[in-house]
Amino acid sequence: MEETISLQEIFRTLRKRISLITTITLLAVAVSALVTYLLMTPKYDASTQILVNQANMNNTSLYANNAVQTNVQLVDTYSVIINNPTVLNQVIQKLNLNMTADQLKGMLKVSTVQNSQVFTVTAETKSPSQSVAIVNSVAQAFKSQVQKVMNVDNVSILSQATFSSSNTPVSPKPTINLAIAFVVGLMVSVGLAFLLEYLDNTIKTEEDIEKVLGLPVLGAISEIKQHHEKGSEASSHAAGHQKVRGGGRVEAK
Repeated sequence: MEETISLQEIFRTLRKRISLITTITLLAVAVSALVTYLLMTPKYDASTQILVNQANMNNTSLYANNAVQTNVQLVDTYSVIINNPTVLNQVIQKLNLNMTADQLKGMLKVSTVQNSQVFTVTAETKSPSQSVAIVNSVAQAFKSQVQKVMNVDNVSILSQATFSSSNTPVSPKPTINLAIAFVVGLMVSVGLAFLLEYLDNTIKTEEDIEKVLGLPVLGAISEIKQHHEKGSEASSHAAGHQKVRGGGRVEAK
């Protein structure tokens, strides 16, 4: 026989475990707020845009046909070159950074748009001023390196990063973190409430008896309270002072 759960049983379970659900949900939100505001370090990003286009019209050998399409294809190549240790080491030396090229690469993000001659370089650090300095230095070092390696002047810095646009932290995001903690805490607490209800096999109502025995309940006897407690206590007190003497005679003192 399949058991079905009605909406009334669901709401009854939720109402029964409402304190547990509320406690776990609020605890999850509190932990998320504690981690977000006290343990997580704010990070700031700064971005610059680089344009790939032929700046020197004398170099026509590379751009004989379909120059725009060629520039678009070079964007993918340049997005790889910009993360090359040759470029990054120049930035480390210029800014006196106490890190390796791989560590600096982990702070950078290169974003490209399909069929576009522009790509964006973003640096994310713990300081807005450091993010601005790093991303602008990377763009300058990349432009210089392309001229040496590719022997072309087809890279222009379209817009440099500024401190005013980078002084707002991008992570952590308190609103999103608290919302996620609320949803997760609510889901966990509701699941735990139904699990505890499922594991609770004690008999509490007539319906529980019918489910266990498979027999209908004909009647229920409620708890009977004694209404003559004082009389019974007096009788037992008198009986305690009776003494049995010889001849089977009972005499009360």
